[in-house]
Amino acid sequence: MMRLPIVIALVALLLVFGCEVEDPVREDVPELITKVTLTFAPTVGDPVVVTATDPDGEGVQDVQVDGDIRLEATKSYSLSLTLANGLVNPSDPQYDVTEEIEEEGDEHIFFFSWTNDVFGDPAGNGNIDSRTDVVNYDDEDVNGLPIGLETFWTAGVDSSGDFRIMLKHQPDLKSATSESALGETDLDLTFTVRVE
Repeated sequence: MMRLPIVIALVALLLVFGCEVEDPVREDVPELITKVTLTFAPTVGDPVVVTATDPDGEGVQDVQVDGDIRLEATKSYSLSLTLANGLVNPSDPQYDVTEEIEEEGDEHIFFFSWTNDVFGDPAGNGNIDSRTDVVNYDDEDVNGLPIGLETFWTAGVDSSGDFRIMLKHQPDLKSATSESALGETDLDLTFTVRVE
C-alpha cells in the first residue's frame, strides 16, 4: 500500500519538471512590407524621394510606384531606405520594419541591380547576379557585413534604365559570399531611373 503514494508523488514530480518553459523559438519568417521609401540625398540640393506602396501586402493588388527616380547626371547621392508595414497601426512595434532590419542586420542584406549605366559609381550592373560585383554600402551589421539601408551612388550620364532592389532574409546563412538566391525574399522592387 505504501508504493501507491510514492508512485503518485513520482508522477507529479515528472509532470512539474517535464513542463519546463522551453527556449523561445526564433522566428525566421519574411518581413511584411507594404511601403518602401527611397530618399536620394545629394550633398547640395533637394533630395529625390520615391515611394512604392503595396496596399494589401500579400494580397491581389499590385505595387504602386509614385514616379520615376530622376537624378542629375554625374551627381552623387546618399540613398536611404525606409520600410513600413502599413497593415498595422503606426504605434505598433511591427510598423517600423526599418528598425527591425537594423536590429536583425546579421540576418538581412539588400542586393541591387541596374541597367543602361544609370549609375557611374559603382560601375557595372549591381550584385543581384553576382555578390562580388561592387555596391557602395554605407552600413553594416554586428559582423561587419553590409546591410544596405544606407548606400552611396553617383549618377551616370543622360540615360534611363531599371533599378532593382531586393531584400533577402538570411538567418544563419548571411556571409561575405552569400548570394541573392539564398534565403527568403522579403522585398523585390524595380524602379525606373532617369538621369538628366
